[in-house]
Amino acid sequence: MRDVRSTPGREAGEGTTMRAVRMTAWQSEPEILDVPVPEPGPGQVLIKVAGAGVCHSDLHIMDLPEGLLPYELPFTLGHEATGWIERTGPGVRDWTAGEAVAVYGAWGCGRCHRCAQGIENYCEKASQVSPSGGGLGLDGGMAEYMLVPSARFLVPLGDLDPRAAAPLTDAGLTSYHAIKRSLHRLVPGSTALVIGVGGLGHMAVELLKALSPATVIAIDVAADKLDLAKRLGADHVLPGEQGVAFQVRDLTGGRGADLVLDFVGEQQTLALAAAGAATLGEVAVVGMGGGELPVGVGRLPFACSVSMLYWGSRPELMELVTLARQRRITPRVETFPLEQAAEVYRRLREGRLTGRAVLLPHG
Repeated sequence: MRDVRSTPGREAGEGTTMRAVRMTAWQSEPEILDVPVPEPGPGQVLIKVAGAGVCHSDLHIMDLPEGLLPYELPFTLGHEATGWIERTGPGVRDWTAGEAVAVYGAWGCGRCHRCAQGIENYCEKASQVSPSGGGLGLDGGMAEYMLVPSARFLVPLGDLDPRAAAPLTDAGLTSYHAIKRSLHRLVPGSTALVIGVGGLGHMAVELLKALSPATVIAIDVAADKLDLAKRLGADHVLPGEQGVAFQVRDLTGGRGADLVLDFVGEQQTLALAAAGAATLGEVAVVGMGGGELPVGVGRLPFACSVSMLYWGSRPELMELVTLARQRRITPRVETFPLEQAAEVYRRLREGRLTGRAVLLPHG
């Protein structure tokens, strides 16, 4: 990664530049470059970035060949961001400079029925709204400052430290969305299975214990991640090795899990999800590993649902922030300066991160 540095910690002003982690070419590492600090226009908000989460989906985007996504290069990475309001554009009201905020990352059209309900992650015009958000084809939060195109994408953080709260906007929100929609399944005596205890999976374990009476089983190939799952309240932790599906069946008395959350999405984990699911249960596929899950008689238990999930809604992010403010959940983060972005991505690719990595543009 090439590092062209500017002076950190200064205030944004007209004509100033800032450091940003930019995707400049497909199938290559990003670069740290100097870019102009954006000026907010009507309805827009400039935030001083406190923290930007490092997500595995960024690696999937980087690895794609040119032409598969409707993104124009270059753009600043970072679709998981929090910060403080720096300046507002004309027409923005009821937001105060210095206020801590989370950035809701799924930027829909804002006009369809789902967007009007705050469910912009499932915007009815998603195919026409492309790029789809900051860090996803548009400039995101891996910079000293981030331009948010509408104040409706901001959620107040209250007394939460925005540096530690960044994972709530994706890792936490996606996990919360997957769990909330299946809470009716998680009655006393039920079981939830979490496959992959990474940035999202570790938050799913904590959310399951905070929101439901279900027995939680966590599976991962890394011992340190299983240790984290245990500390977060998982009732059983299992290494992801051959025969683990039989162990899930044993732990559930042969029933299987009422909710299976696959945060990996590779062929092997999807096969495990199907083998570990219960009749009348649900397999929620969150990971973008590219695997396929055959659906048909004999492939899944009877009346077992399969869902492909994407992010969460703005109201759900507000609910999640409330849970964090009540100290019912706390993201486990490793923090790094912006300059270490390339190394952090390498560690993420190699599975050498525990919890969620967060870049701190201002230290």
